[in-house]
Amino acid sequence: MRELSREEEVETTELLKKVRKIEIRSRGLTRQIFAGEYHSAFRGRGMAFSEVREYQFGDDIRSIDWNVTARFGHPYVKIFEEERELTVMLLVDVSRSGDFGTVSSTKRELMTEIAAVLAYSVIANNDKVGLMLFSDRVEKYIPPKKGRGHMLRIIREMLSYEPQGSGTNLAEPLRYLTNVIRKRCTAFILSDFMAPPFIGSLRIAAGKHDVVALRITDKREKEIPDVGFMKISDPESGKESWIDTSSARIRNEYAALWKKHETAVSNTFLNCAVDMVSVSTGEDYIKPLISLFKHR
Repeated sequence: MRELSREEEVETTELLKKVRKIEIRSRGLTRQIFAGEYHSAFRGRGMAFSEVREYQFGDDIRSIDWNVTARFGHPYVKIFEEERELTVMLLVDVSRSGDFGTVSSTKRELMTEIAAVLAYSVIANNDKVGLMLFSDRVEKYIPPKKGRGHMLRIIREMLSYEPQGSGTNLAEPLRYLTNVIRKRCTAFILSDFMAPPFIGSLRIAAGKHDVVALRITDKREKEIPDVGFMKISDPESGKESWIDTSSARIRNEYAALWKKHETAVSNTFLNCAVDMVSVSTGEDYIKPLISLFKHR
């Protein structure tokens, strides 16, 4: 087995510190706030077949099991019970646009912390959680499992993974989710949703799973400050250009484009009946999440 170099040992130690810090914060938030809200909002979303019994007056005729009825010569109905176990998938955007942040953290760091809190809530409720990291492709998939060790692995991957792709394509992870997870699950998508149209894939995924969108933004994406000539770059394409931010026309055009993008994203989720909440870097994400949970 290869020994770690001094530099690798330092990197590993720092990573473990970050993992521990996030675990401690997630544990506190889960115990104080999220466990109850998570429990009521997401547990028991589906119904599983339990048994059959003879038809009784008042039973819904749509629940009649015709195969059993034919076998015994009188009507039997299917009995369903609420599923006790929940499977949660975290779909986390690791594209280059997540490296942007002008307040206290980057968008990717905020996504990681929120995803860690959700993962801890799932494990605390003895449910399964899995992870899918994506950019313009599915970067990494970790199947849903239970247990603290599994949760820590998910946090480590989110903290340390270096993506191969730079762009964003929501259609790929949504298609992968639909094909790989056969049983209905709750899927949280954490992204800035700066991607080509994905309504078709979202509609299919939302028809099979309980999809929730957590949109992560930064206030500087919404408007350009008046600071004279400024060099801007697209982290996903690598394209760079200079703009004159002292021009009111340029600032207004940019704000209008951003507003158009926000409207398009919101309409996509609305048309697919998918709950969405926006959280900005540097802002408290606890209240928006609790509000989302209570709304459900």
